[in-house]
Amino acid sequence: PEELKALLNLLRTDKNRAVCLIALFLMSTGCRLNEALQARWDQIDKPNRVWLIPASNSKSKRCRPVPLNDSAMDVLAQIDTEEKFAFAFVSKASKQPFTTIAKVWLRLTASIGLRLRLHDLRHFHASSLVQNSVPIYSVKKLLGHANIVTTERYAYLDNATLAKASKTMDAILMDAKHVESV
Repeated sequence: PEELKALLNLLRTDKNRAVCLIALFLMSTGCRLNEALQARWDQIDKPNRVWLIPASNSKSKRCRPVPLNDSAMDVLAQIDTEEKFAFAFVSKASKQPFTTIAKVWLRLTASIGLRLRLHDLRHFHASSLVQNSVPIYSVKKLLGHANIVTTERYAYLDNATLAKASKTMDAILMDAKHVESV
């Protein structure tokens, strides 16, 4: 939780807004970096809050709808490229779509003592959903995985989540005990 708080503070305040916003978009959607960097405004349906990743940009080579939550919509509102460029994430300096942000990302995360790969944001997205009781099949669909085994590698469960699951069984057994005695 402390690392997440430090990372979010950095992403909300650092002067390199474009890279920070891309990272926030990755965290919000769970998409892959190349999918985000290739996102075009004509693929984004803001009224219905859906981004349609075309098969050509998807690792699975299948078209995939990505629901856009409030955090993702906030990023899209901040990037200020709509109606100016075809691509969503465009460098203000070069006026071209970003192709990589790795060096800046390393500098940003090192500045707060973290060593995170950009792909770790996808892992964070998946594990956070699973830890908050989102069914793994929903996470699979959100990430665009063809096989649940792939999703399971992303879905890290911490001890607190496992303890909560165990307490759920306590509640089930206690409820059954009370029913027996009635």
